[in-house]
Amino acid sequence: MHIKTVEPIAVGLPMKKPVIMAGEEVRRADNVLVRIETDSGLVGWGEAASAPVMTGETLASIVAAVYCLTPALSGRDPADIEGALAAMDTRMYGNHGAKAAIEIALHDLAGLASGRPVHALLGEKKRTRIALLGVIGGGDYEGDMADAAKKKAEGFTAFKIKVGIDAPDKDAARTRDICTLLGPGLLISADANQGFTTGEALEFVRGVGGSGLGFFEQPVMAHDLDGMAAVAAATSIAIGADEGIHSLGDITRHHARNAARGVSLKAIKLGGIRALTQAGHLCDNLAMSVNISCKTGESSIACAAALHAASVIPNVAWALTLTHTALGADVTMSPVPTARGQVETLDRPGLGIVVDEDMIGRYRVPLAVPAFG
Repeated sequence: MHIKTVEPIAVGLPMKKPVIMAGEEVRRADNVLVRIETDSGLVGWGEAASAPVMTGETLASIVAAVYCLTPALSGRDPADIEGALAAMDTRMYGNHGAKAAIEIALHDLAGLASGRPVHALLGEKKRTRIALLGVIGGGDYEGDMADAAKKKAEGFTAFKIKVGIDAPDKDAARTRDICTLLGPGLLISADANQGFTTGEALEFVRGVGGSGLGFFEQPVMAHDLDGMAAVAAATSIAIGADEGIHSLGDITRHHARNAARGVSLKAIKLGGIRALTQAGHLCDNLAMSVNISCKTGESSIACAAALHAASVIPNVAWALTLTHTALGADVTMSPVPTARGQVETLDRPGLGIVVDEDMIGRYRVPLAVPAFG
């Protein structure tokens, strides 16, 4: 079996409601799906979100990168994922989102061909059910309070409050009120998405002291290890890194500087679910907590891939963030099922989802095919 075609498909998926965070408002989910077909007619799917403030990649750049990488893949055995990754790295530097979408599709194909779920290609399954991290980020106080109450009533036990949107004292007051509403015994986090200066982050952690906040993600800019370390030293709340983590080296640097006690791992930042799984094992060795996450607005394709990785890594203490539930329309016949704030592992071959190509056609965003000389 060999790879015959590699097709990037840009889509713009509707959101149920906008997600407001520091530096970004997601009102439509702009993602690139990758469809890989073999000479035997088998089809595998992958996905990556446009994430210019996180990975530097846009809808157009991901599509262009996939076209550029296609010659390194044509004719290959899709089961040779390591070989494909090496070939892609030789042909193009970086572009981890584009490479992740391709790599996920290769895992889907390899699983379908062998009759195994993707998690069996990544390692030994450690769990069958995983707590979901419910994101609270509507940008207004009353809406966030109502959303928090609704998610708690639905059975969520883990939450992430988007901050870095307002002045630190106002964000802290909103966070305290949400923590009070949710009550004790739950995992509650805040995520600034790089939205604070060091001084503002310090003001925020002083303002939420004793509120029950479990961890505080990416308080300052991704490259600012000094700022991360300063905030970490000033509070007993665990500091997490997200936008600052794009490699195994980034994880070890944050650990060595006492700049983070945990990380958020995303396939688009690391170049795929194989690298994400390796990062999860490294975090376990370093006694760092892990949240596995999809970018806001990714569909059941990317969410299924993240779920497979979360099934095998040793530690998911900071829960799993699946974002397909925020979409007004998914691209699969049956979206990844969730219930009572949890998700069960997928044990069918490949990713375990069935893609709806008619739905993809409905939300396809036309982009010109780039030329490479």
